[in-house]
This record gives sequence, C-alpha cells and structure tokens, in this order.
Amino acid sequence: MPELPEVETVRCGLIPHLVGRKLVRLLQRRRDLRSPLPTRFAARVEGRTVEAIDRRAKYLLLRLDDGTSWVIHLGMSGRMTLLSGRDAEAPFDRHDHVVFETDRGTQVRFNDARRFGVMLLIGTDALAKHKLFRHLGPEPLDESFDGAALAARLAGRKTPIKAALLDQKTLVGVGNIYACEALFDAGISPKRSAHTVQGDRADRLARAIRDVLRRSIADGGSTVRDHVQPDGELGYFQTRFKVYDRAGLPCPGCDCGKAIRRVVQAGRSTFYCAARQR
Repeated sequence: MPELPEVETVRCGLIPHLVGRKLVRLLQRRRDLRSPLPTRFAARVEGRTVEAIDRRAKYLLLRLDDGTSWVIHLGMSGRMTLLSGRDAEAPFDRHDHVVFETDRGTQVRFNDARRFGVMLLIGTDALAKHKLFRHLGPEPLDESFDGAALAARLAGRKTPIKAALLDQKTLVGVGNIYACEALFDAGISPKRSAHTVQGDRADRLARAIRDVLRRSIADGGSTVRDHVQPDGELGYFQTRFKVYDRAGLPCPGCDCGKAIRRVVQAGRSTFYCAARQR
C-alpha cells in the first residue's frame, strides 16, 4: 500500500496541473471501488475549480471551490496518471475506473487494479469530525511533531514499537517500509515495548521518521510494486533501502558482521539488525 511519501509525491505531481483549473468532465466507469462512488459524482464535480490539493495521512484532499473536498485514497494499487494531447485519446485500460479533465485539456486517469481505493465528496468543514479522520494521529512532517510529541503518544503502550508506528492513531502515514527504515536509523529494536521509547530514544526515532520520509519524497517514493508518479516516472527510494527486504544481507550500518534479519510481527515482515538495534 502506498505510504506517506508515495501519496505526497502524487500530490506534488498533481498540483501544477490541477490547482486553479476547472474540472470540465468526469467519466465514472464503474459504480464502486472499495465503497460506492459518490452519488451524482459527475454532476457534483463538473464545473468546480480545484483551489488546493492537500494531504491528510494517506488521503489526497482536492479542495473544490464550493466548499467540498474530494477525498481520494489510492488503496493497494491505485495510481493517478496525467495525460494530454494525443496521449489523452488512447483507449482506456480496463482498470481506469475514474477519468476527469480540466479546462486546459489535461486528463487524469485513476487506475486501480485491486479496487481498494476510495473516493468521497465531503464538506471541507466536516472533514475533521468525519469517521475517516477524527481518530488520526499527528502528521510526522508537521513542525510540531518531535520526540516529546511521539513519547506522549507511546506512553503506556505495551505493544512492540514497530506495531505502534503502524497504528495510524499513533501518527499517520508511516507504513511497513518506513517503520523498518526509521527504526534502523534510530538504532531501536522493532521488538522493544513502545512505552519504553521515551526521552533520547523518542527524540532519535522522531528525527529518523522525519528524515526517512523526506528522503523518500525527494526520491519520488518507493516503487516496490504499483507506485508510479503522475507523470509516469517510477520512484527510486527502494534502491536506498538499508534493511527493508534485505534479509540475509550484511548490515550497512555497523561492522557487527551480522546479517539483516526478518521476523513476522502482527502478520507483517519486519527487517532489522539485532546488533545495531536495541
């Protein structure tokens, strides 16, 4: 599933082509994705101008000029592809489920082979209290997120720190890849009880989370399976993984002579160095 850097990369790729543009046509090629698509979808979107594109957790928020936010979750395999000119005349792929165009002729195709994506229209003023958003934790790239903020979210938590990081109530946008990478950079074992990550440990981990997310965004995200930037380019942060999916390879962060280990936690693969991470 795309994590924060992949969604942020999509957001940044769409902004120059959509913000300030009027949506003149929307084609809905099926009734639902993970859940039903909005009632009167085309009628409610066509004619609206995109005033901004924001992100909350792993959700894209297209702010429309009528006070509505078009909420988009990419699911497991969703991608937003920009097309123009003759390219926009190409036949639709069978998984191009929602297609829309701007007054400048730019076409965006939402392709989702697994159909785990979500599209909703929600009043912007109601977003914070909506069931999708009201229980979400802080944004790790916000200036207010630091070691003290992370420590407060972890206080009293007896679950392993890796599992706590994947809980979107702790903080948002950090999935399996970036949890593994951040814990490695911070020198913290994924098995450590979350409530013990306080003080200096929390400072190191908060800093590592921010750093790994920013590096991935700069690299266009991680294209492990489905992620593609809106212009069709692949992300390449996967070429810089230190531990994720590197089981059996030497640890790149110390001279311990140990190999990266893989264990399963809560049904997810965790990769770490047992010598470096405590």
